[in-house]
Amino acid sequence: MNERLFVLDGVFLTKKAIEYISAIPTESTLIIPKGVIDEINREASRNTAQGIALLSELEKIINIANNRNIKVTISEEKDSITIAREMNAILLTNDVIKSSISRLYGVNVILLQSDYNEKIPIENLFSENTMSIHLKEGAKPRAKVGLPGNWHFIELSDSVLTREEVTRIALEIIEAAKSRKDSFIEMDREDSTIIQLSNYRVIITRPPLSDGWEITAVRPVKKLKIEDYNLPPPLFDRLTKKAEGIIIAGAPGMGKTTFAQALAQYYSEMGKVVKTVESPRDMVLTNEITQLSKTKATSSELHDILLLSRPDYTIYDEMRDDQDFELYIDLRLAGIGMVGVLHANNPIDAIHRFLNRTDLGTIPNILDTVIFIDAGKVSKVYTLEMTVKLPSGMREADLARPVVEVKDFFEGKTEYEIYVFGEQTMIVPVKRAKENRQTLLANKLMAIVEGIIPDIAIETEDSDLVIKLPKKDINKLNKKISTKIKKFEKKYGIRIRYKVEE
Repeated sequence: MNERLFVLDGVFLTKKAIEYISAIPTESTLIIPKGVIDEINREASRNTAQGIALLSELEKIINIANNRNIKVTISEEKDSITIAREMNAILLTNDVIKSSISRLYGVNVILLQSDYNEKIPIENLFSENTMSIHLKEGAKPRAKVGLPGNWHFIELSDSVLTREEVTRIALEIIEAAKSRKDSFIEMDREDSTIIQLSNYRVIITRPPLSDGWEITAVRPVKKLKIEDYNLPPPLFDRLTKKAEGIIIAGAPGMGKTTFAQALAQYYSEMGKVVKTVESPRDMVLTNEITQLSKTKATSSELHDILLLSRPDYTIYDEMRDDQDFELYIDLRLAGIGMVGVLHANNPIDAIHRFLNRTDLGTIPNILDTVIFIDAGKVSKVYTLEMTVKLPSGMREADLARPVVEVKDFFEGKTEYEIYVFGEQTMIVPVKRAKENRQTLLANKLMAIVEGIIPDIAIETEDSDLVIKLPKKDINKLNKKISTKIKKFEKKYGIRIRYKVEE
């Protein structure tokens, strides 16, 4: 073994690697395979975070070598194990598998891996009530402080961040994510990167996607249990025993995922098998719950995994596109309990997003409970039931049809009706439908009586029509007009009352 020849197996972003290369004997030779250079060039040209970080680390290594009189050479041979074997050199790698294979070939290996457990600077910016940190070149660093629905921005410094400062922080985050056991790079695209750094979700964007380097780091302010929500007993009982097609909806930042996380943990503690589908995986859950990444698998792969493993409940976080809804629908119809999380400004909008993706008749089998979260609290709960009836506002018996009733869970009142009219699926507020019908009937009744009693007025009151007429015109309500009014009542199924005014 030549103790002055070292082969670098990739550039692998660990402090330990930099520290080791800083300590190798002077006048040694560091051999970099051409394959390593090609990989760095390929990633850096795509403007991925890892490519930029790898290029930065390679520059560090070369600078260290130059300062310590260590010769750096590029080998045309791309395979690092082959180079180390033929030159009797020491292989530097952070790949456990490659380390084992190298030893089988008799190659001397130094395995360089770091346990990056100490906090990095961005983590120290979080206080107890900090929801997120926002760093952007050309702007002052800011933090969002408070709770969902009740937060404000504060400036962390009077100094404007430079591109170099933001880039350095981004590289620190990437290095930590690749070194920590509880962290990973969820997604590394051209111009954007999503990282799960312990409990922090980090989004990095850079030009040309954004107008400058920007880092947003988000973390759950508080991990809640389902008991912390003080749910009314009927709702708690429904979630425990009946609800299996659940949607958790709300505006961004209102606490939807926090509630879903608490529900997932509750089901797990009940002895249920729970899995999650997330993008990115940022729920903080116990090891009994398997968290699947939507970005690391196709919808088909997730479908097969979940259908074959048959969890009792699947928590589907951040449902956005057709594939998300199709997977939710398919798994629910297969009998798997589903909890979906999606953005919506009101609970009925959450239901509306399913209508153009499945038949109306299957909606109650897919969705049975819609929970709307506002400012971290459950503000509205809907249940869905299918029936055959005459929709509100209609009176002709031949217009009866299948209707999905959307009911307020706590009051038991139907607030919306969903049905097909012609070729269009309608979502009709029940109260408005009744009001519209009363207004229409009042106008029809007015057409019958106003020619006979000019000063008459017709108003709606509760479910009735009220005819207001002057006392002097009572004698004009003869038998003929009274008969017409009674026929009108019978035809439209509405009660008509009279009110005489002085």
